[in-house]
Amino acid sequence: MMYCPAAMRRSPAEARDAPPAVFELAGHRLRWRLLCELSRSDRRVRELTHAVGEPQPLVSYHLGKLRTAGIVFARRSSFDGRDSYYSLDVERYGELLAAAGAELHPALRLSPLPSDTTRSRSRRPRVLFLCTGNSARSQMAEALLRELSDGRIDVASAGSRPKPRHPNAVRAMRERSLDISRQRSKHMDVFRGRRFDYVVTLCDRVREVCPDFGETATTMHWSIPDPASEPGSDRDTFPAFARTAVELETRIRFLLDRIEDNATVDAER
Repeated sequence: MMYCPAAMRRSPAEARDAPPAVFELAGHRLRWRLLCELSRSDRRVRELTHAVGEPQPLVSYHLGKLRTAGIVFARRSSFDGRDSYYSLDVERYGELLAAAGAELHPALRLSPLPSDTTRSRSRRPRVLFLCTGNSARSQMAEALLRELSDGRIDVASAGSRPKPRHPNAVRAMRERSLDISRQRSKHMDVFRGRRFDYVVTLCDRVREVCPDFGETATTMHWSIPDPASEPGSDRDTFPAFARTAVELETRIRFLLDRIEDNATVDAER
């Protein structure tokens, strides 16, 4: 998710002569459809091609435009190295929108709206995070969502091939004042038959074997590399766990917004 903010910065004269680039990017019909798909889940090119009903070369061309702007990024699949997953950098997109509003008028700077919708729900939303080993990514995500939601969401994690919890996952969470030392690894079969509102796969491999949790579950995929697969000692690989924690926290903050928004829609029905 690397980008250069200066590349999109404009002088006052440029701001007067043409609309911000984010409007041109998102204003194109096909690019907007791609952004909408990626806002829900990380996708492979063939999945995006099927979703928008357009040929692969055209989809790839517009994905390239979005990648150049830093709005979309790609990662090689850990399940099949010939594949890549495309992801929307929601934080970057929000920054561009905020900058675009401020160019027109200072009063149009974007700021997040407070919400306490889930506090008044009769049933707390339920979220399940899945990865292969349930030793790092999914357990870190479980702890982060529980903390960031102030306990308003029932959250669990599991794996397709559970392994002991990685010490660097504990350390990375401890640096955020979160203790996951008592969390245990679990097989995802433990949750078969349970109802979840959101099922988030964090591993390209587990996505291929994820059980069906029913029509009521919103499924999404975050293609996040396994920090435990990095070569070297625990000391050498800790930075990878720290980076994973940062990405998870960013994505989870936006997931919370989606949960809150859906809760509002449900309450209004």
